[in-house]
Amino acid sequence: MTDLLTAVSIMFIITGPFLLVANRFELPTVPFFVLAGVIVGFFVDPELTLELAQYGIALLVFSFGVDIELSTVRTVLVDSELAAFGQILVVGSLGFGLGLLLGVPPGESIYLGAAAALSSTIVGAALLQREFDTNLVRGRLARSIHFVQDLLAILFVLVLSAATLAVDSVATVVGYGVGLLVAALIVNRYLFDVVGEFAGDSDELMILAVVALLALFVGAAEFAGISIVVGAFAAGLAVRHDPVEYLGLFNGLESIKDFFVAIFFVTIGALVVLPFVELGWTESVEKLLLAGGLVLLTAVVKPAVTTAILISQGYEARTATLTSLNTDQVSEFALIIAIEALLLGLLSQSVFDAIILAAAVTMATSSLSQRYDEQIYRTLADHGLLGSRHEKIDEWSDVPADLSDHVVIVGYGRQGQTLVETCEHLDHPYVVIENDPARRDAVADCDAFVFGDAMERYTWEKANAEDARIVVSTVKSEFVSRRILSFGFDTDLTLRSGDRESALELLDEGALYVSHSDLLAGQQLAKQIRALVDGELTPAELRERQQAELEDRADRLPHIFH
Repeated sequence: MTDLLTAVSIMFIITGPFLLVANRFELPTVPFFVLAGVIVGFFVDPELTLELAQYGIALLVFSFGVDIELSTVRTVLVDSELAAFGQILVVGSLGFGLGLLLGVPPGESIYLGAAAALSSTIVGAALLQREFDTNLVRGRLARSIHFVQDLLAILFVLVLSAATLAVDSVATVVGYGVGLLVAALIVNRYLFDVVGEFAGDSDELMILAVVALLALFVGAAEFAGISIVVGAFAAGLAVRHDPVEYLGLFNGLESIKDFFVAIFFVTIGALVVLPFVELGWTESVEKLLLAGGLVLLTAVVKPAVTTAILISQGYEARTATLTSLNTDQVSEFALIIAIEALLLGLLSQSVFDAIILAAAVTMATSSLSQRYDEQIYRTLADHGLLGSRHEKIDEWSDVPADLSDHVVIVGYGRQGQTLVETCEHLDHPYVVIENDPARRDAVADCDAFVFGDAMERYTWEKANAEDARIVVSTVKSEFVSRRILSFGFDTDLTLRSGDRESALELLDEGALYVSHSDLLAGQQLAKQIRALVDGELTPAELRERQQAELEDRADRLPHIFH
């Protein structure tokens, strides 16, 4: 335990300056974590780093089990299943073939295939933290692909735990794993709320109870002779609940996850064995060929395969491309599989080192590809490398062919719903553009709607935007606002901005009006406080006025229709 604490201390001492540089220049942090880890590797024993990586990945898998929201993936689960299986079949086979081509035994080439095929939930989840990304089709597709692959990876880990392909042994460990998952679902369904009632309002007691559950499931996994990752995942499922209901608990767990995410990336860097520095010339060349092939398959071939599958299913090129760029890294499950295989003597050190090097490189490059995903997509589209199909938009949309002089409402959140109510109250035609699968059923109740990406021109063609009286965007995104302006519609545009500077720029670029919610809310609050201080308004009157405003959501749009 002392050695582990010492190793963690060294990690954070070395990582600190790297993070300062990343924050100072607003750079992605993942490459700096990995670089710091490479330096850490010279000061921490590899066996200790390997042990720390195992426990770190297990705790991260627990946190992902906690975060699973089936409602966010259910709407696109069938399509993501095809994409996930397609990745594994095509890219996994290519990874296996790469190993055979470079002289790796078939038994070890299987692990190269797994490393190439599986995508990282850690990187994917970290890059999808923005609500804007998570709620769009691409975010839900990416989460769903990760979810399906994680389930398959857990099955792989269970089979690996048997240490043999004998039917009886495999059936036994799979049975233990299924038993743990069933127990987790029972705890989640019948016991977790009981624990919450006993804990009362104490977040500390709830966190302690969750840690006890984690220890119980991990201990049960070790007792059954299966990977602790399976036990940790089961514990996460047992805890999975509505974050709003247990806000203090989930905030605490989020902090724990952030801590182990940092440790994970640093340990990946620490496990890297540098070619030509720690290895001879021949070994270095062999490792670079293996690692380079894995990087090519993971960062280039896998996104291309995913894009092709999604486009063939009727998704637009942009949605397919941005989804695929969230899968361009080696999975943490592939790493735990490789670690287990190394410890069981099923994987040689040289192949393991190549997988670690490829993981470090792709996790660093993935953060960059996500940072510049729009530019990557535009470059591919401008060079004619992407086809595009619109079956999904056509299937999910309903717009009268003769619709004109209407209002185009972008987004069907609270503001969008208020605008729809206003249009219906005034009996004025409208069409809603929405891209959140969770809102598809609600949008279907509108008079006219387009379920598509507001960044794509076909969505606007489907909405007859050229014949609209006004376009009102309720999406607080500068990317969306500027994209709408770039289409050059000969109609008035009302956009939304998150800050004053962007709002002024959008007005200068041709917007009729830019909604800046924070500024408007601040002005309204200041006006109300001034009225209270001056005695023009009593607290009771303020409360009654606010209640009336909340109840009367059908706000009128000034002079738009008259």
